[in-house]
Amino acid sequence: MSVPETGLRTRPDLVGSFGMAASTHWVPTAVAQSVLERGGNAVDAVVAAGFVMHVVEPHLNGPGGDLVALLAPAGGDVRVVAGQGPAPRRATIEHYRSLGLDSVPGSGALAAAVPGAVEAWLWMLRTHGTWDVADVLEYAVHYAEVGQPLAPQASAVIETMAAHFTGHWPTSADQWLAGGRVPAPGELVAIPAYAATLRRLLAAAGSGDRVSRIEAVGREWRSGFVARALERAAAQVHRHSDGHDYAGVLDAADLAAFEVRAEAPLTLDFRGVTVCKAPFWSQGPVLLQALAILDTFDGPDLDPGTERGAHTILEALKLAMADRDAYYGEAHDAADLQQLLSPEYAKSRAALITDEASAQWRPGVLGKPVPHTPPLRIAEPAVPAIGTGEPTVRATGETRGDTVHLDVVDRWGNLVSATPSGGWLQSNPTIPELGFCLGTRLQMTWLDPRSPSALMPGRRPRTTLSPTMLQRGGQTGTALGSPGGDQQDQWQLLYLLRTIVGGLTPQEAIDAPMFHTTAATQSFWPREWTPRGAVAEQRLGTEVIAGLRRRGHEVTVTGPWSLGRLSTVARDPRTGLVSAAANPRGMQGYAAGR
Repeated sequence: MSVPETGLRTRPDLVGSFGMAASTHWVPTAVAQSVLERGGNAVDAVVAAGFVMHVVEPHLNGPGGDLVALLAPAGGDVRVVAGQGPAPRRATIEHYRSLGLDSVPGSGALAAAVPGAVEAWLWMLRTHGTWDVADVLEYAVHYAEVGQPLAPQASAVIETMAAHFTGHWPTSADQWLAGGRVPAPGELVAIPAYAATLRRLLAAAGSGDRVSRIEAVGREWRSGFVARALERAAAQVHRHSDGHDYAGVLDAADLAAFEVRAEAPLTLDFRGVTVCKAPFWSQGPVLLQALAILDTFDGPDLDPGTERGAHTILEALKLAMADRDAYYGEAHDAADLQQLLSPEYAKSRAALITDEASAQWRPGVLGKPVPHTPPLRIAEPAVPAIGTGEPTVRATGETRGDTVHLDVVDRWGNLVSATPSGGWLQSNPTIPELGFCLGTRLQMTWLDPRSPSALMPGRRPRTTLSPTMLQRGGQTGTALGSPGGDQQDQWQLLYLLRTIVGGLTPQEAIDAPMFHTTAATQSFWPREWTPRGAVAEQRLGTEVIAGLRRRGHEVTVTGPWSLGRLSTVARDPRTGLVSAAANPRGMQGYAAGR
């Protein structure tokens, strides 16, 4: 496989025999490894690191957000942990339309689904962990109280949002603009209110056994002081991303009714590897569909480092993403959507790929259900992103989110791949007594009852959160994922092609140049679409980029190290050796282990 700068590795491929962790920030990676060193398993480690993520990357995730994880206990089956909360019971299309809205805003409490991340972390700890909840949360309490040097990207986001905070979200200004100024990159920033929240939750744990203590913390979260504070915050009228002021609809009863689900994954066999993803309430099947389409090709068509390969991959992704927008969501019976993964359907889709870039939105035709056409709003001129792979933030308060990712494997063979997101510091006003804010996942729903991802009380929005696990010979051995919204499965596709087909090592595949299509209805408000759009790192090469343009792709070239934030861990079941690799872009992601 010809990849520009073939063989380039910014870091070594880590290999050991004890345990490995990899994430989008070095502190959670170090925390996870610390837990492993102290005798915890992979679940204990990922949960401890997950809560720390709330503190060290608050512009990318928070306690008020969401979580999708894949969990594979040693010798057990892969399960999807669905920490994606549903729409509140008062979140109806009729109510939003009555406010004059034609779409769910991108920020503000009207966009808040029921928070699911904390409940999912606690569910994993209770069912598959070994540690007490106090030991797991002590890391997050420490960083929230002592502080952590602020990442440059977080400082930039706060700077962009400063006027919005001051003018419309004063509680956010109180937390993030101490002394009326933007904290500088590297400045020590603590979140004492969040530390106090964690301590109050632990105080509710009582003195029972490990499981009962975790359950008590969960009850206090969904039925105690946290739920009451979230309800009060949502009821306050405040500025949303469309420039108008509304109150939200979330209340304490919504939190009390939420339960984390553990589900079977969808799978697809590709070149001897079984790829596991979350079902059709997520965008995860996009990766499976793209692999199924590309499995009908070979040779140069599967090489991301060539013009022909990049073109074929982009066109396959456009077809898979069109199916996502037409069919994915909880409105349809999952059994009816299984045909999207069939070899026959994949062949029919592959036949649509020509030598020219398509400018059409082309979902496939199923016997049942019929495709739904979302609004195809042509994108406005690109708004520069802040930082590397971070959310795009406009001064109006509009945010197009990104997230974080963690992978952990232990010496016993437990594997976890988790993608938490939402509840960013810029998504909603800070709740002062809690130290965090609500999320905005409902922006991925439509105010059209005909849509399979329409807003409906109790229905999960079609989330972009999309971790992955790989199996060989029936044994689960690899966990991976990436932040990136609509790009998560696109960047993971390049990784899989480069490792499974091209034979690159994990670190080489992560370091290789990335690209993606924007010819899909974007999941984040204002839900735009660029018919021939593609984005590529400069390192893809002038010849490849020029060739894509000749074929009709409208390629936006970004910095040489600007796309993709993948990480991965693995365990070879034959030898017991563990390995890990992480993204160097932005100088924050790291893998560690031994």
